Amino acid sequence: MQRLGNRQFLNIESPIGPLGLVADGDRILEVRFDPSPEGDCLPRTRAGLCQVLRQAERELDEFFEGRRRQFELSLTIGGTAFQNRVWTALCDVPFGATCSYSDLARKIDSPNSPRAVGTALGRNPLAIVVPCHRVIGADGSLVGFGGGLEIKRKLLEHEARFA
Repeated sequence: MQRLGNRQFLNIESPIGPLGLVADGDRILEVRFDPSPEGDCLPRTRAGLCQVLRQAERELDEFFEGRRRQFELSLTIGGTAFQNRVWTALCDVPFGATCSYSDLARKIDSPNSPRAVGTALGRNPLAIVVPCHRVIGADGSLVGFGGGLEIKRKLLEHEARFA
């Protein structure tokens, strides 16, 4: 964990590989598939670690243990109005379920925008917490995922196992 201004960075290990967490004050800004160069993977007991990073680590552990289906973290997610509509709708896709890019476009009343939905998903700064891994191709194929398709497959299999 390291501070940069008000930001704190923490890298954690997970069943799908290392994750980088970024917080600013009492809100999570990012959950990354690549560890943050500013953060360190630290032992479980940490002095000086902000509460929201401890909470994020705990909730992610619970998610990977199959005990958590929804996150209760305080988030700051900056984006365009369109991106925020996509990310908000994405949070309504239930644990263990999937939808297509077209389904999501229709849900936000932009039925002709599945590619723009895909672009918004690619800019999602809160991997897993804002579950872009639940969006698949119209034919059911695994497509387009910032963490790579193998991680997407693992996340979907994990949720299917505990749904």
